[in-house]
Amino acid sequence: MKKKNIWLLLFGVFAVTATVGGIFSATGYLNRQKANKTYEELQAIVNSAPSEESQGSEGGSAQMLTDGASQEAGAQENTLQGDGSGTDWGNGSAAMANARPAGQEEGFTESVELNAGAKRPDGKTGPASSKPDVTVTGKNLDWDALHKENADIYAWISVPGTTVDYPVLQHPTSNAYYLNRNMDGSKGYPGCIYTENYNSKDFSDLHTVLYGHNLKDKTMFSTLHNFEKNKLLQEPHYIYIYTESGVFTYEIFAAYEFPAIHLLANYDLSNEYVYAQYIKDVLNMDNTQARVANIRHDVEVTEKDKIITLSTCTTDHDASLRFLVVGVLRNS
Repeated sequence: MKKKNIWLLLFGVFAVTATVGGIFSATGYLNRQKANKTYEELQAIVNSAPSEESQGSEGGSAQMLTDGASQEAGAQENTLQGDGSGTDWGNGSAAMANARPAGQEEGFTESVELNAGAKRPDGKTGPASSKPDVTVTGKNLDWDALHKENADIYAWISVPGTTVDYPVLQHPTSNAYYLNRNMDGSKGYPGCIYTENYNSKDFSDLHTVLYGHNLKDKTMFSTLHNFEKNKLLQEPHYIYIYTESGVFTYEIFAAYEFPAIHLLANYDLSNEYVYAQYIKDVLNMDNTQARVANIRHDVEVTEKDKIITLSTCTTDHDASLRFLVVGVLRNS
């Protein structure tokens, strides 16, 4: 009799556990579907035809509509800290090697006009990219509406040729908040594209890092992995950051895997020497043992430039690594 009761009890516990697990799983699925639908609705609005005033001006000083008037542009997946143990980076320099652990397909084109007269080192037309002329396609951004959706939205990121076309958020108190929370505050995936409070929200820092998940449904930062293909970086590609004060245009010059350390916590980039060495190390990543390292050496980047890094998980979701796409600001 006692044995029977024990089996009944165990069965009951199993049934309850399965039911609760199913409820959480269903809730997570519904939250994810709702979040993706919200993003799709926002993308449809943002990418609808903007007014003529919001179109970028020619000649590299891109503009966008702000409060009824055009103004000139101004100025990991997991953020947990890791040590990258077991990863040999070969000939990487001291600045990279000594970091202290803390916490579409091929052939896509972009909505950018290039200086056709510039000669490239590879013999092709278009700028090799010292300071290319670009024209930015405008976005129909209603900041009041975006802030009603979530007050933490402060920018919009677009990477032509990928599915990256999302609002950018920063939580006022919790750096990891949007890692596993959606715009409506519900827990789960896909989460949000976000920055931490290590960075200001005006993109005035020397190095700004954005985080986003690598998901199977190709949302968020998943299609940044297009840049694992070396052929893609033989031509100019850009990251556009839209803010209320203007649009920032970054030219992509590096895409590589790197240990899952906290970049902003481990490198004192306010030190000019450290920042200069950091830039050199990024440009030298294709001379290390990194599994993926695509670098455009024809792009001029110095310690006087501002850079942006987009951080996500690797394709095999190796917890000790991150996949980083880095661009240099071109319209400051």
